[in-house]
Amino acid sequence: MSAFELKNLNECLEKHLPADELREVKRILYGVEEDQTLELPASAKDIAQENGFDIKGYRFTAREEQTRKRRIVRVGAIQNSIAIPTTAPIEKQREAIWNKVKTMIKAAAEAGCNIICTQEAWTMPFAFCTREKFPWCEFAEEAENGPTTKMLAELAKAYNMVIISSILERDIDHGETIWNTAVVISNSGRYLGKHRKNHIPRVGDFNESTYYMEGDTGHPVFETEFGRLAINICYGRHHPQNWMMFGLNGAEIVFNPSATIGRLSEPLWSIEARNAAIANSYFTVPINRVGTEEFPHEYTSGDGKKAHKEFGPFYGSSYVAAPDGSRTPSLSRNRDGLLVAELDLNLCRQVKDFWGFRMTQRLPLYAESFQKASEQGFKPQIIKET
Repeated sequence: MSAFELKNLNECLEKHLPADELREVKRILYGVEEDQTLELPASAKDIAQENGFDIKGYRFTAREEQTRKRRIVRVGAIQNSIAIPTTAPIEKQREAIWNKVKTMIKAAAEAGCNIICTQEAWTMPFAFCTREKFPWCEFAEEAENGPTTKMLAELAKAYNMVIISSILERDIDHGETIWNTAVVISNSGRYLGKHRKNHIPRVGDFNESTYYMEGDTGHPVFETEFGRLAINICYGRHHPQNWMMFGLNGAEIVFNPSATIGRLSEPLWSIEARNAAIANSYFTVPINRVGTEEFPHEYTSGDGKKAHKEFGPFYGSSYVAAPDGSRTPSLSRNRDGLLVAELDLNLCRQVKDFWGFRMTQRLPLYAESFQKASEQGFKPQIIKET
C-alpha cells in the first residue's frame, strides 16, 4: 500500500491542472459545463472553521418552465468520525457524537438546508465488525421515542428542517429485536416514519446479520414540505432493484447513508448512486463516514489475515448526483464534512421527458421474468447451438 494518502480528488485536480484543462476534466468527470459552486453564508463557514470540519456547497439547475415554478430545495449530507474512544461508557460516546453532529446541523441550518441526512448508524462506532453483542447492542434505541429522535425533533422544529437519522433501532413492540433503521423527522418536529435496511451484507468485516436481519418496511417514500424522499441504507446501493422500487414509489431524492471502507468498495462508490440517479430520474445523496475506529478486543474477518482491533479507514467522499448524470465533487476522504447541495426538483421530470427511461421500461416483462427466476425449477434463458 502506498504511503501517499489522497485526501480529496477535486482539490488534487485543482492544485495540479491548468484552468482550461481543469474545466474540461470536470466536464468529463462530473458532467457539468459550468462552475456549480454554491456560495454559502459566512456564518455557516465560520461554524465549520471553528469546529474543524469541511463545508462545501454546489447547485444543480433546471430549465425554466412556463407552467411550473422552480422547486428549489437545499439538502445537506453529514459525514463524520466518532468523537471519543470506543472504550468510553456508551452514553458518553453517544453524547460526544451528538454534540459534534448538532454543531454540523447548526451549520446546515445557517446554510439554508431544508433536509439533512446523517451517515449510517451515526450515533455509535461501526462496531458490527467485531460481531460482539456487548456492549454494542446498548446503543440500540426506539425509532419513534428514543433519545436521539427526541433530541433531533427539537432541532428539526427549531430549524424548520427535515432530518433523516440513521440509527440502530430497538423494536420494543416486537420482542426488542434490533434493526438498522433510518428515522425521518418532519420539519414540524414530528416523527414521520422509518425505513429498515433491506439488504444485509455478509462480506468480510461487514457480517451484520449477527445483529439484525433484512428489513420489513418495503420501499417507503416520505412526502415532505420539501419534496418526496426515500432512504436506501448502505448495502442496498449494490442492488439496482432496490433503487428502482424507490423510484417507482415516486421518490425525488434518495439518500444513501453508508459506512464503508477503502480497498473494499471504493471502486463502486462513485458509480452506483450516480447510475441510480440516471436510471430512476431522481437525485441521490450517498454519505459515508470517515476515520479509523479501534475496538477493545481483537477480531478476525474470516479472510485468513491476522486478528486486529482497528476497522477502517472509512473513506468519506460523500457526494450528490442528479438525474441528468451530473454530480458534485466529493467531500474529503478523511475529514468530517458537510455537503450542501441546492437542487431544482423540476429536473426530475425534465429528464424523464427527455430520455424517456420511465416511459420505455418494461415492468410487465420484468415482473414475468422475476417470477420465473424466483421459482424452484428456474432455468436461465440461454440458447445454445445444437
